[in-house]
Amino acid sequence: MQYFRNEGGSLIFRNHGETLMITPWGRDSLRVRSVIMGDIRDDRFALLDPGDTDCRITVSESEAEIENGRITARLTLSSWKKYMKISFYDQNGELLLREVDDYNALQIRARHFEPATGGDFRLRVSFEGIDGEHIYGMGQYQEEMIDWKGAVLELAHRNSQASVPFMISSRGYGLLWHNPAIGRVSFGTNRTVWEAESAKQMDYWITAGSSPHAISRNYAEATGFPPMMPEYGLGFWQCKLRYWNQEQVLSVAREYRMRGLKIDVIVIDFFHWPRMGDYRFDPEFFPDPGAMVKELKEMGIELMVSVWPQVALTSENYEEMYQEGLLVRAEYGEQIGMRFVEDSMFLDATNPRARKYLWKKIKKNYYDLGIRIFWLDEAEPEYGTYDFKNYRYSIGSNLQIGNIYPQMFSRAFYEGMTEEGQKDPVNLVRCAWAGSQRYGALVWSGDIMCRWEDFRRQVCAGLSMGTAGIPWWTTDIGGFHDGWTENDDFRELIIRWFEWGCYCPVMRIHGDRKPVVKVTRKDGTPVLDSGSDNEVWSFGEKAYGIMTSYMRRREDLRPYIRELMEEAHEKGLPLMRAMWYSFPSDPACAEIKDQYMFGDRYLVAPVMYPGMRSRDVYLPEGNWKNTDTGETVKGGSVIKADAPLERIPVFELIQR
Repeated sequence: MQYFRNEGGSLIFRNHGETLMITPWGRDSLRVRSVIMGDIRDDRFALLDPGDTDCRITVSESEAEIENGRITARLTLSSWKKYMKISFYDQNGELLLREVDDYNALQIRARHFEPATGGDFRLRVSFEGIDGEHIYGMGQYQEEMIDWKGAVLELAHRNSQASVPFMISSRGYGLLWHNPAIGRVSFGTNRTVWEAESAKQMDYWITAGSSPHAISRNYAEATGFPPMMPEYGLGFWQCKLRYWNQEQVLSVAREYRMRGLKIDVIVIDFFHWPRMGDYRFDPEFFPDPGAMVKELKEMGIELMVSVWPQVALTSENYEEMYQEGLLVRAEYGEQIGMRFVEDSMFLDATNPRARKYLWKKIKKNYYDLGIRIFWLDEAEPEYGTYDFKNYRYSIGSNLQIGNIYPQMFSRAFYEGMTEEGQKDPVNLVRCAWAGSQRYGALVWSGDIMCRWEDFRRQVCAGLSMGTAGIPWWTTDIGGFHDGWTENDDFRELIIRWFEWGCYCPVMRIHGDRKPVVKVTRKDGTPVLDSGSDNEVWSFGEKAYGIMTSYMRRREDLRPYIRELMEEAHEKGLPLMRAMWYSFPSDPACAEIKDQYMFGDRYLVAPVMYPGMRSRDVYLPEGNWKNTDTGETVKGGSVIKADAPLERIPVFELIQR
């Protein structure tokens, strides 16, 4: 019997009703797919065309190999029940990853397809755990950790959680779980287990590389490079909840200009519309948005406008969108996805007709006014109860494909903007999945609390997102919820956050500052509240002096940041690089989570505890210069660095 075949440049295995295919897919990479009682599918959830590869396949009766550059998959057939096991090796024959042993009486399968009513499967794929392995990436989770070995992660999106299932191992490989299903992954010490609640087939992509840089490049080639960040992405962005009228926006912009402070972007947040889903300015509060955009551009400021995928049942567009099938559908009960201000349902971003409908409205009411950057909020989407099994999209159930939603939401704007001739559009978005980067997704970390522990988590989140292939990332400087402007502890927190924000890919202040400010229409009807002031002059003279010094520092860094943006665009490298990423051979860097490299030149050590005026910093081998004092320090040890309120420790690597 012939279990293994070379068919069209792919290695095929068939037995027990399973068809498994391993295909060379880009430089040093393989795509592994398996299906029960059917044909292999070529779903392109994130992967692009593989391009030409130099592949070698060898087949015997009980074993087969497929080699593509630095990676080799070896398929071994057991004598007992003819089960097959996959092992992956690097170019030196060192083991990278191996499926668990299923040649035993436990009846635990490495590739387990559990039947589900309706014909698809609950999928579980298991690999051996390897001692000493570190696992990085996976997107954005609100945890104060960067090494996921021993952790369990939900493969699902929530407000402030973005599941991007690409990991880089300290053993020299990267793996993309090419499956947008709701699920989970357990990086246990005994085994790694990937699970999908609903799937038609198993599908993952694996690559090998000589360094984290090489693995990131291979991943970007397979899933897409981000567009080049526009020039306005390099400077400072001013935002708050919420500038609720036209004159307020212009007066803030004029004040920055009068003070000689350069801002690149100012933001109009949510509920600037008459009804959620109308996709236009409310004329009472924004009587001449075209003139507003024009004046801002004359000041050298781009306007970013918030767009939500929710469509209220009272929206002027609801009935048409409902009738045309452009909305997500609830499987049970009322057709309501979220209750915030008004009952609403989400646009079905997986439906190409819905994406075109949305862009037509956006173009007419925003883009044609000169607005060239959008804030794609609520992009998870944020279902009121996160009852994932209760929603269906045009391409399948939420359980099976739901994690692709934010990628498709970004795609709607990216394709519309590029069709208009705009080069390299980048839009702020609250969530992402694999491949989102190629649609210009600048992810921010969601509606986090204004607390020191949340601050520490954001540093980890930014490092993990960069490792997961999403280089455009930012956070609400100061946090979003419950920041009281006059509170001394909050003022210290926002100063420290602001200092760190200077060394994020995008530097953007935002938040719902307390106390609230009531807003009403001319007739006295209340509308959504606004927050207190959130400009750099809003937190006292001491904070103002420190913040403006870091705004100027950001401008001084602009040429360097532009170089980093080009690296991300051309090579797929993150701007924020964990210490292990830049120094993979230094074991001391493996689990450092409170400092990082900003590109290859600067080591950034944020201050993330109240009252701290010095902190420990680990300097790897080399010569380092303190960017504030000019002092040169020899690396290879931990030093105590001064950190007065007006600065955080930053060291420049001057000799490796």
